[in-house]
Amino acid sequence: MTALSTRLKGSLPKIGIRPCIDGRRKGVRESLEEQTMRMAQMAADFLTANLRHGDGTPVECVIADTCIGGVAEAAMAAEKFERMGVGVSITVTPCWCYGSETIDMDPHRPKAIWGFNGTERPGAVYLAAALAGHSQKGLPAFGIYGKDVQDADSNEIPEDVKAKLLQFAKAGIAVATMRGKSYLSMGSVSMGIAGSIVDADFFQTYLGMRNEYIDMCEFTRRIEEEIYDKVEFEKALAWTKKNCKEGRDINKDKNKKSREELDKDWETVVKMTLIARDLMVGNPRLAELGFVEESLGHNAILSGFQGQRQWTDHFPNGDFMEAIMNSSFDWNGIRQAFLVATENDSLNGVAMMFGHLLTNTAQVFSDVRTYWSPDAIKRVTGYSVEGLASNGLIHLINSGSSALDGSGEQSIEGKPAMKPHWEISEEEAQKCLDATSWPVADLEYFRGGGYSSCFLSKGGMPITLSRVNIIKGLGPVLQIAEGYTVELPKEVNEALDERTNPTWPTTWFAPRLTGEGAFKDVYSVMANWGANHGAFSYGHIGADLITLASMLRIPVCMHNVAEDKIFRPSTWAAFGMDIEGADFRACSTFGPIYK
Repeated sequence: MTALSTRLKGSLPKIGIRPCIDGRRKGVRESLEEQTMRMAQMAADFLTANLRHGDGTPVECVIADTCIGGVAEAAMAAEKFERMGVGVSITVTPCWCYGSETIDMDPHRPKAIWGFNGTERPGAVYLAAALAGHSQKGLPAFGIYGKDVQDADSNEIPEDVKAKLLQFAKAGIAVATMRGKSYLSMGSVSMGIAGSIVDADFFQTYLGMRNEYIDMCEFTRRIEEEIYDKVEFEKALAWTKKNCKEGRDINKDKNKKSREELDKDWETVVKMTLIARDLMVGNPRLAELGFVEESLGHNAILSGFQGQRQWTDHFPNGDFMEAIMNSSFDWNGIRQAFLVATENDSLNGVAMMFGHLLTNTAQVFSDVRTYWSPDAIKRVTGYSVEGLASNGLIHLINSGSSALDGSGEQSIEGKPAMKPHWEISEEEAQKCLDATSWPVADLEYFRGGGYSSCFLSKGGMPITLSRVNIIKGLGPVLQIAEGYTVELPKEVNEALDERTNPTWPTTWFAPRLTGEGAFKDVYSVMANWGANHGAFSYGHIGADLITLASMLRIPVCMHNVAEDKIFRPSTWAAFGMDIEGADFRACSTFGPIYK
């Protein structure tokens, strides 16, 4: 299989550091060269040490060859950045510089300016002038300015500056990484779900991505013509038999499949997994087997599988394929998670992609299925919820794309967690597998059979649920809900689970409430959710999602992130003092980044 670092075509984006300086020679510039370049080097060292790509590679920084004192040196830096694959730029300066002559003019590159807070030659003056220039030219930029004055010879980056550098760079790298990649639609519209009506204009103009499409009969062709690595298939099937224990069969006796049919289904779903992966990112082994065209893949950073209903009415469902690909491990060991949206819900897939690019962790795709009030839980089970669950819960459950990482069997400081693949131990991966069973698909849902993953998320994990929706006349919007997983007593969980589909993975979600608007109570969170699906990431990443959305000009219509954590381009402040309304007006004014 392709090495992780070369899974997708194109080089990993870099961060360009632009040291800007007062260009006046014969004294002024010469006195600032060392300090300016030192700031650039400090920023580069800090970002490389603290930021990784999804495959685990440290993010590389490229510093301009000279300080930038005017337009000629700005052009020299731009040429170097283009040649070196820079996708994000950060300008640093301790002093006054010539604003519009030195700024980064690339309209597609997320950009920020760190103005040194000093007294000798304050960078704040340039910061303000340059940001004004960016605003006037329609090139939104982020301003970074430390709260406390530093000495000119300081070798430290203040903690508040570090936080903003990371928040900006993390989102900027996400923007640059998705650009030029593909969304692979495997099938078409699933059961009338709007998110599976793939909007190519949205992907192109807001995300810089292209859309690829295949009919689901491509799976049938590759299975029947054996267009997959048969050696890897035998390895994958043996691993599956050893690690993926078959769960209960809830089907009526008259509908139950024979052992022989069930075994055949296992073979089919493993082949589907190999094929979906090869369709997304290619596989050099296929070229060796004579399938050169198929070996190239679709360069897809994200995909979706229609499944229902045409496929699942006749063939085993895609749940095993989606769950294993979205997890951080398979028969080849621990690896970066793939991103596959169930029911081809491309908009929820985009939320998965945002979460993965910001955290480097696996994502969990779920139905936002049921609001359970404390009274309803008490009535049905006799149990009085308390603690995080005291305001009620939202039942997240879906048959397909829930990564096994969502079981919470990994840990950070002894607490349940989901981690980047390079931090996951073999023992933790095995615990996730052991915590998951694979019940036979409910044939009343899936006439073709198959297997769905089934686990119960451990409680106490901080998670962020998000979702992209497209509104006619408005465009895309993002909604975000930070909260926690909750673990109910075994008998209570079983009583609630049995009322829906007990063969699917369950996460009990308690959103963090603010007492206002959509976060007045848990019911309001459920009532304001824009579609039937959501995707959750480990950790409270709402602030990072908001920063990313502002770069892409996607307004955030619902969130529960504290105001002091919100970091958007400086010019957003010009659109009014109600910051969420200003977000809509700014996004509408500037339009999508790749328009």
